[in-house]
Amino acid sequence: MTDVFSEIKRKLSGKRKTIILPEGTDLRIVEAASRLHSEGFVKPVLLGDETQIADTAKGAGIDLTDIEILVPEADPEFEELCERFVDRRNGKATIEQARELLKDPNTYGTMLVYTGRADGLVSGAVHSTADTVRPALQIIKTKPNISRTSGAFIMMRGEERLVFADCAITVNPTAQELAEIAVESAKTARAFGIEPRVAMLSFSTKGSAVTEETTKVVEAAEIAKKLDPELLLDGEFQFDAAYVPEVAKKKAPDSVIKGDANVFIFPSLEAGNIGYKLTQRLGNYEAIGPILQGLNAPVNDLSRGCSVEDVYKLCLITAVQSLPDEEQ
Repeated sequence: MTDVFSEIKRKLSGKRKTIILPEGTDLRIVEAASRLHSEGFVKPVLLGDETQIADTAKGAGIDLTDIEILVPEADPEFEELCERFVDRRNGKATIEQARELLKDPNTYGTMLVYTGRADGLVSGAVHSTADTVRPALQIIKTKPNISRTSGAFIMMRGEERLVFADCAITVNPTAQELAEIAVESAKTARAFGIEPRVAMLSFSTKGSAVTEETTKVVEAAEIAKKLDPELLLDGEFQFDAAYVPEVAKKKAPDSVIKGDANVFIFPSLEAGNIGYKLTQRLGNYEAIGPILQGLNAPVNDLSRGCSVEDVYKLCLITAVQSLPDEEQ
């Protein structure tokens, strides 16, 4: 774990990416912001009532000197942000509605990212996933040629690092969406110092079963290869054929994946969510995420049961996601 975040910090050194924290009155957020500020790799910006934030910090003995605090309605650029919001929503909101919506810290914070005043946003310690993700989908939106966002987990045990996706967002992805998830998950892997070897998972290996479900995965693998011809990727695989070299020799001897995959793309959210939780609980892997993929700028969602450490780590992850692909 230490090595992973040491690598992330190395990539962020001297960059000081600005990360918006909409839940500025929550003690966990305040503690994490103080730590991030003191280390200097990230510039945390707290949103919320200044008095409440100050009281929260004072009660815990936390120094917030030089940490920026913003109140949406008091922002001199609030009206301009409302106008930009109306333009971005393309007629789906009036200026009056925008003024009300931007009082919400998640919406306001997302506009700060969209307009370039910040590099990313981390929320969810108090708000629901929908409250965090909805403004991101409406305002920041997905990258060109990406139809849906997705959620990846970094699975870690000892020196081993694996990427599982989609485990959080897309219930039943199409072949095209699975291919996009694979390419974006490879980018996530690289951000964590993992050179991606991608396996498209199914209950079949290389035609051992032919159904609508397995055919979708085969099609997804072919689309992904066209999207990124340099990416080491293949499918369809059962998990053992993708992960165990001895099994790969028997089930897929001609594949470029030799039982050495480290990025696993699940055929459905049901499979992905069950898979990562089984690996976490029975395999004693640490699960970092979900890390949202495919957005034009990074927005990430915390669990409402998160710890200070969770907030701290996700802010660093969000910051490294904001780097150009070649720097991740």
